[in-house]
Amino acid sequence: MSNLPGNRILHVDDREENRYIVSKILRSVGFDVVEGKTGRQALELAALLPDLIILDVRLPDMLGYEVCRRLKSNPLTSGIPMTQPVEPPVLVASVKALLRMRRAESISRLSARQWQTTFDALSEGIGLIGEDQQILRCNRAMSELLGRSYSLIEGHNCRKILNETWNVSLESMPDQSQRQTLEIRYGSRWFRITLDPVMNENNASQGSILVIAEITPQKLAEEALLITEQLAATGRLAHSIAHEINNPLAAVTNLIYLLRPFHAEGSAAEKYLSLASQELNRISRITKQTLSFHRDTTMPVEVSVSDLMENVLDLYRAQIVEKEIDLQKRFESHGSIKAFPGQIRQVFSNLIANALDASQVRGKLVIHIYNSQSWRGIALKGARIVICDNGTGIIAENRKRIFDAFFTTKEQKGSGLGLWLSLGIVNAHHGVIRVRSSHNPKGHGSCFSVFLPFAHPIPPVSGKKSLAETVVK
Repeated sequence: MSNLPGNRILHVDDREENRYIVSKILRSVGFDVVEGKTGRQALELAALLPDLIILDVRLPDMLGYEVCRRLKSNPLTSGIPMTQPVEPPVLVASVKALLRMRRAESISRLSARQWQTTFDALSEGIGLIGEDQQILRCNRAMSELLGRSYSLIEGHNCRKILNETWNVSLESMPDQSQRQTLEIRYGSRWFRITLDPVMNENNASQGSILVIAEITPQKLAEEALLITEQLAATGRLAHSIAHEINNPLAAVTNLIYLLRPFHAEGSAAEKYLSLASQELNRISRITKQTLSFHRDTTMPVEVSVSDLMENVLDLYRAQIVEKEIDLQKRFESHGSIKAFPGQIRQVFSNLIANALDASQVRGKLVIHIYNSQSWRGIALKGARIVICDNGTGIIAENRKRIFDAFFTTKEQKGSGLGLWLSLGIVNAHHGVIRVRSSHNPKGHGSCFSVFLPFAHPIPPVSGKKSLAETVVK
């Protein structure tokens, strides 16, 4: 409250005897009086922001009316009350009355500023709507959400603005004596619009309060939870199927073993039995990988990055062979990381699946694992996993969004959650994931690099260069 009026008074009069009498009276009752005798002095001393100015009309250099006009045109001094000299008997009473008014006005302005500051601090967009559907007041959040200045919101029709901004009609929210709520989607963003009626003592509507809140994060979380549940259900189904396959698989393996003694070594039948045995072993490995892929530990454990990568590659072996992908592996790190194996397998699976989807027939897939150090400027040693392809690459505008939830370029084939979940998993393991990509026809492809810290420090191998430079120019 220190900015509220006090007791400083500026008295401007060119007659010394008048200044002496008025100042003596005011000082006798406790006022602090500053004196001036010209219009120029009045303008200069007003910069001290007195609480009241007693201004004579006839001054030697300019009229008091001109001084008053200049002070009122200056925002800094426009709120200072001014009066002409009055008779001594009513002088003190007049001054006190004017100061009370000034103080009341200052309190009112301060309350208004406090209210507006609180109003603007709210994250939801709020507008006060009149009975004619005009927006009377709005806060900063409303201006930002609608992408309009205050002047293009206040005084304009609420329903028209919302229709022009988001192409949404509020006809489904008629004026009633109860709260009305509507959720809308505009592009990739979600908004909740609420109208709360303002009722008078006769229970009649006298306008309403419009509240607009962006609920995009909430919607993303809900959709992510739903899709995660669907993925989890699919994983449990795959786990159950793989478990059921194991029993007949073991029986067929035993039958082939029993058949072998009845056929001469080198015969066609024995050769076919060997091929069948190899395929059964491959199926067995796939079922074991499927069982382990969807089973995770409750606590992080030490695991080999190279072993995890081999486990994931086994699941994509058929797709690699089908597309005749040139798979190049360079596993040069044999350190262990402390992690949740199922989560890290999920990251590797997402990156390899994306690389295979982007690759053409007879494309190239390079996987390089080597000792490295964190990009974040701290001496944190770990394994760097680089997965590169020579596919079509990612255009620049999409590279900025590939880690956003629900962003996908695969249309109906993708959920848009793979890289978003991968980023969260890597961050949770105190790692880093980055991407480089080129869409240039002369050198195209994508390269994802994942850094995961070691469970125990291992000296980095100096002079190692990632295979990324050989795939993505």
